[in-house]
Amino acid sequence: MANKTKHDLISSVSKSTGLTQGDSKIVVEELLETISVILEDGHSIEIRGFGTFYTKERKPRPARNPRTGDVVPLQKRVVPLFKYSSQLKKKIADNLVEV
Repeated sequence: MANKTKHDLISSVSKSTGLTQGDSKIVVEELLETISVILEDGHSIEIRGFGTFYTKERKPRPARNPRTGDVVPLQKRVVPLFKYSSQLKKKIADNLVEV
């Protein structure tokens, strides 16, 4: 199964809504930009039945350069995460059983 791209998402939105590809592109890009801005502001986004986008602060820690084996310090950082809902998990599991 091949990965889907943003273009595939735009095409799917266009087909299911009847919007033009250009209008669908605007909708998809605006949705992604809005999610990004909300996460940048440190807030989370809960979409019922789908999941939650949120950020988490990672503590500084030592890491290892796989090429040289040298220890490299990783700074404190904030990473985006996604936690899927139980409904999404069930839909995916049911789909895999049918295939």
